[in-house]
Amino acid sequence: MKGIIFDMDGVIVDSEPLHFKLEKEILEEFGGAIDRKEHESFVGTTDYKMWGIFKERFNLEPSIEELVELKKKRFQQNIDKIQLMDNILDFIKFLQYKGYILALASSNNKKTVDLIVDNFKLDKYFKVIISGEEVLNGKPDPEIFLKAASAMNLKPEDCLVIEDATNGIIAAKAAGMKCIAIRNKNSGNQDLSEADTIIDNFKELF
Repeated sequence: MKGIIFDMDGVIVDSEPLHFKLEKEILEEFGGAIDRKEHESFVGTTDYKMWGIFKERFNLEPSIEELVELKKKRFQQNIDKIQLMDNILDFIKFLQYKGYILALASSNNKKTVDLIVDNFKLDKYFKVIISGEEVLNGKPDPEIFLKAASAMNLKPEDCLVIEDATNGIIAAKAAGMKCIAIRNKNSGNQDLSEADTIIDNFKELF
């Protein structure tokens, strides 16, 4: 492996509980409701895709763009509640020391990705940072990982993806990449079985 591609939510930052909370609140404000199991199936996809499905199913009054912007605004207002995953920074530093090229490929919107990168001073570690707004097709489509590999000037088979969600693992494998899954209870009941390796903590890798 020459390049390591990280998902962000649930991998670098433990942010899925905040996503779940805000999405549930907004959906219920406009008359929709889903159970937790179905909600977890959207982990790893883009906000635009998720709200598009919700709008059609529940006939929500706001546009998809308005729903996405509302979620984005509320998430950014609560960004101080987000913590780094245990041992993730030491692992990233270890990979950088070993000479791997690092990329961040998140389904989240660009402004939120930039805020989290700035907040935790992560820009010095990642050669490539791509958000869900910079691809046409969100995970489980492999586009975001293929774009990251191209930006790193690497072949897909020379890249390893680190994910916490079923959709992300499917995308990584479809891109022709190896995948390590981190088991994060806050990301819900994700099927990690297609990953090449499953870990419970990043300290298992260095």
